[in-house]
Amino acid sequence: MNMTEDEATAIAWEAIEEAGGTRSIYRNPRQAFSAHSRRMIDVGEHKVEIRYGEISTPAVATVNGWVFEIHDEGIVLLIRPPKPR
Repeated sequence: MNMTEDEATAIAWEAIEEAGGTRSIYRNPRQAFSAHSRRMIDVGEHKVEIRYGEISTPAVATVNGWVFEIHDEGIVLLIRPPKPR
């Protein structure tokens, strides 16, 4: 399914808010081997993966190939999905 950056951003924000907000995700690092180092959240028909950050890796939200880094006060686009050739 094709999705615009604005749509992906809105879906990621909704999932982040459901997970407790940016500070909750950014300020609560988990160990990589922890059973709770990532969380899947359904936003409508979309699945959003939230990966909690740790010292060496950022906290990220992924939706349909769009990857956003989660900071204290907001999110930043890291990766766009590849365009078909």
